[in-house]
Amino acid sequence: MTEASTHVDFRTDPSQYRHWTLSFDGAVATLAMDVAEDGGIRPGYKLKLNSYDLGVDIELHDALQRIRFEHPEVRTVVVTSLKDRIFCSGANIFMLGLSSHAWKVNFCKFTNETRNGIEDSSRFSGLKFVAALNGACAGGGYELALACDEILLIDDRSSAVSLPEVPLLGVLPGTGGLTRVTDKRKVRHDHADIFCTLVEGVRGQRAKDWRLVDQIIKPAQFQEEVGRRAAELASQSDRPADAKGISLTPLQRVDSSSGIDYKYVQVKIDREKRLATWTVRGPEAAAPKDIDGIVAQGDAWWPLQLARELDDAILHLRTNELDIGSWVFKTSGDPALVLDSDQTLQRHAGHWLVRETLGMLRRTLARLDVSSRSMFALIEEGSCFAGTLLELALACDRSYMLDDPDAARPAQIAVSEMNLGHYPMVNGQSRLNRRFYEESEPLDAIRGAMGDMISARQAESLGLVTFSPDSIDWDDEIRIALEERRALSPDALTGLEANLRFGGAETMETRIFGRLTAWQNWIFNRPNAAGEKGALKLYGKGEQASFDWNRV
Repeated sequence: MTEASTHVDFRTDPSQYRHWTLSFDGAVATLAMDVAEDGGIRPGYKLKLNSYDLGVDIELHDALQRIRFEHPEVRTVVVTSLKDRIFCSGANIFMLGLSSHAWKVNFCKFTNETRNGIEDSSRFSGLKFVAALNGACAGGGYELALACDEILLIDDRSSAVSLPEVPLLGVLPGTGGLTRVTDKRKVRHDHADIFCTLVEGVRGQRAKDWRLVDQIIKPAQFQEEVGRRAAELASQSDRPADAKGISLTPLQRVDSSSGIDYKYVQVKIDREKRLATWTVRGPEAAAPKDIDGIVAQGDAWWPLQLARELDDAILHLRTNELDIGSWVFKTSGDPALVLDSDQTLQRHAGHWLVRETLGMLRRTLARLDVSSRSMFALIEEGSCFAGTLLELALACDRSYMLDDPDAARPAQIAVSEMNLGHYPMVNGQSRLNRRFYEESEPLDAIRGAMGDMISARQAESLGLVTFSPDSIDWDDEIRIALEERRALSPDALTGLEANLRFGGAETMETRIFGRLTAWQNWIFNRPNAAGEKGALKLYGKGEQASFDWNRV
């Protein structure tokens, strides 16, 4: 089975897990890693020593979703291992050595998004995470631990934490690990320099002194101390102890050679033009007015079902449709119903289910920001780019709005409170603040029009869209713009778009994805790592890597 023939499906559930065991004890959930050696997502390698590939992380992502939505009583998640003296040895090296450049980069991006999601839940949802390292913890395993709120390491004289990618593989520690060591753990740069060039890593008191872990615990007290700390963190959370969760039922998706179709998201693919046209549908009816109505709808509630479908579609296209370089976003429906849904989201934002739904929408929209695709929004007759759905247009590189006031349903957009900070990008800014560099004058003008149906000319005047062609010029302008885009270098566009989307404010997350786009992307292509005599290719073969000693 080749990489090209490996169709990756991100849909799963606990009955299909091969690598994780999920258990619950009141306010504490335990997510235990027990990777099946023969359970790789593709053939050709063994997942030894709790090493992982994309399939392992797909299960992790799903398990986190189950905890968020199906178990609101959980306040602390303990991440540990069921294997003796090994927590996780990181990403499977033989898998990486066999993988194409695109597979490696997409794999790194998804694993970083999953770890960012752990931190997002800690920051916004009151869900805390404890990494209980009951054995050796290396590479991507330590990156998983770094995403948790606290790291507890067993002090058995042999278990260490390490980021050995530089000396062993000639690549960076996943970029997320490298960044979190400095930006999050505040490890001194000289200590970090030693740590990231030591194959054997750091253990015991030095690991604690260097801030690589929070506690070291003797084996006899390890489980007791982990339980005590998990309970302490749980006592600080506001997740409801007596709430009943909702079931995340399997997503219904129709696949064809020309695209994918869900209830609220449709993607049509034109392979000759390397173009995907997305149509996102608004709600079919007014939102429930009270929280009981929302809970009764469960995962069929429009904002949640939309988030799940959009998330799955983004992951599917990013992984399985590499040649489709341009994504065009359209919407259909009644903008008033979208605004009505937004009011419900805002009114009940403190309820655990609404909070988790907002979190999923936030994380899903952030996937668009870091996707290496050109994105255009087309705002036409019958569109509903309002409030939450306006975020799709604001995430795009350009937006075109049809100026045809004589149409039966002229194109209109609307801004809601949800656009003013409920869906921050990974740099912490709202997309409106990013768009206008937080300048007060244009933002005040937009606030003055909030809740109104905004015409094409007004939208262009407010700076909310790029262009507003009339019906005579519309088809030609869109055709030319898309033709020009697909003639450009995909590599150059990836760098250009990433730079322009995250101008201004920097955060740990933007540094992670920026380094992945630039540094790791480049290193993965270099012969020192990926060449036939590169460290990544020769790992485990007993041969010495042959390096080009020129510093570039």
